[in-house]
Amino acid sequence: MSADPAPPWTSTPDGLLLTVRLTPKGGRDALDGIAQLADGRAVLKARVRAAASEGEANGALVRLIARTLGVPPSSVSLIAGETARIKRLKIAGALATNLEKLTGVTK
Repeated sequence: MSADPAPPWTSTPDGLLLTVRLTPKGGRDALDGIAQLADGRAVLKARVRAAASEGEANGALVRLIARTLGVPPSSVSLIAGETARIKRLKIAGALATNLEKLTGVTK
């Protein structure tokens, strides 16, 4: 019997680090739950209407996460994965309980 996988976020003293799998041109801006990658990492699945050009999809992702968590977009920064599908975001001031409520996953 395996343990539940870790959630796709880690609490830090000043907020959260969040791993996201982004689907650009996904038809709507939405969070689609949590998935586990082949390597065992958990990711929050997100889709945005914006195309993956000129940073449009990254900007849409930042706005979606900020709106969902109730923080200003300036509190969400992309720290890794600018051109990749797997992104790493830092969210200043957000609490893990915000994400737990949204996803139904507790740490």
